[in-house]
Amino acid sequence: MDFLVLTKAGGFLGPIAQILGWIMEALFWFTGKFGVMNIGLSIILFTIVMKLLMLPLTLKQQKSSKLMAVMQPEIQAIQKKYKGKNDNDSMMRMNVETKAVYEKYGTSMTGGCLPLLIQLPIMFALYRVMYNIPAYVNSVRHYFDLIIEKLPSGFAASSVFTELAEANRLGSVDYSNMDKVVDLLYKLTDKQWAELAEAFPAISDVATAAGENAIAAINGMQQFLGMNIAYTPFNVIKEFMRSGSDVSIVTAFIAIMIPVLSGLTQWYSTKLMTAAQPQASDEENPSAAMMKSMNIYMPLMSVVFCFSFPLGIGLYWVMSSVTQVIQQIGVNAYLKKVDIDELIEKNVEKANKKRARKGLPPTKINMNAGEMLKSMQEAENKEEAARAAKIARSKEIAKESTAYYNQDAKPGSLAAKANMVQKYNEKHSK
Repeated sequence: MDFLVLTKAGGFLGPIAQILGWIMEALFWFTGKFGVMNIGLSIILFTIVMKLLMLPLTLKQQKSSKLMAVMQPEIQAIQKKYKGKNDNDSMMRMNVETKAVYEKYGTSMTGGCLPLLIQLPIMFALYRVMYNIPAYVNSVRHYFDLIIEKLPSGFAASSVFTELAEANRLGSVDYSNMDKVVDLLYKLTDKQWAELAEAFPAISDVATAAGENAIAAINGMQQFLGMNIAYTPFNVIKEFMRSGSDVSIVTAFIAIMIPVLSGLTQWYSTKLMTAAQPQASDEENPSAAMMKSMNIYMPLMSVVFCFSFPLGIGLYWVMSSVTQVIQQIGVNAYLKKVDIDELIEKNVEKANKKRARKGLPPTKINMNAGEMLKSMQEAENKEEAARAAKIARSKEIAKESTAYYNQDAKPGSLAAKANMVQKYNEKHSK
């Protein structure tokens, strides 16, 4: 799990995660104005805001799915027509005919994938922010910096930090990098904070600007429904089973229910999403069976992963799916009112505008594939006609040859056969 504790996302995810961090920072500041400094509440608000921001992409993707369901019978008919034909010519014709169907509806083969491709990096960046909030939310990071300032210069040599890093499965930590130290502190349990305070008494008296104890303020921010959102459900359950534990049965139950609810809500939101689309049978669409399996296995996988991820991630997953369910009910109602002919007309209009910007005539949108297909069909018809003429000529030659050898004798008689041999010799001796 070491790859999950990198302080900030790098590469192209870095800027996206940073922007999402600013949104989280704004929400944390907003709740702070009402005297509520709680990361769990900020995660809930953050999830709702992100779902609303991504609603246009969700609508676009599901409109594309609805259009695809209308197109599917035509595409399946083309696939059935060329089933088992793997030669290059047949594959080209199938591609041309398929392209003609997409152009007929004013869309493209990649049209439905684009919204998903845009959402994927946002989703990955979201997980980075949720997994390590202090790295992206300065208001939260400030509390940890107050603690670090009071650590002695040689704190890295202490075995306490090494033991804490191993206990939280962080492996080797570069203590010269304060961001990495914050990563570690963010994952400490109450008991581990007590161990750290015992090793470094100076941090016990660190106070915030409001005069509150910094360690208590951090624990307060991370508490949600009686749990620290930096803990994993597995750790909460393990602590509950330990003799003399102060973890209540209610807290342990909630820790178990978060992964379970994560799977159930994800399954239900997926079911709602597919309910609005016409479903093809497994025979008509072989990928349908695979999709049904994924709709079951993916929620189950989220349950398993959620037990080993921080509760903050599980809370985000649950809220994301719950928000998705509410949003999907509205989307389904909207999609029922969408006129498919109107949708096709708008798609074609948009496609023609794009072609106009490229200096291409709008009629080409429906003619390119059709003309190419017509040209290929004409070539095929010529080849077929030439083949038929060749076969007819071969039959004519065979007929003439038989008539020549069977003349003056009863067809099939011994005399006819002898005559055939004689005339063959005469013909070829000339």
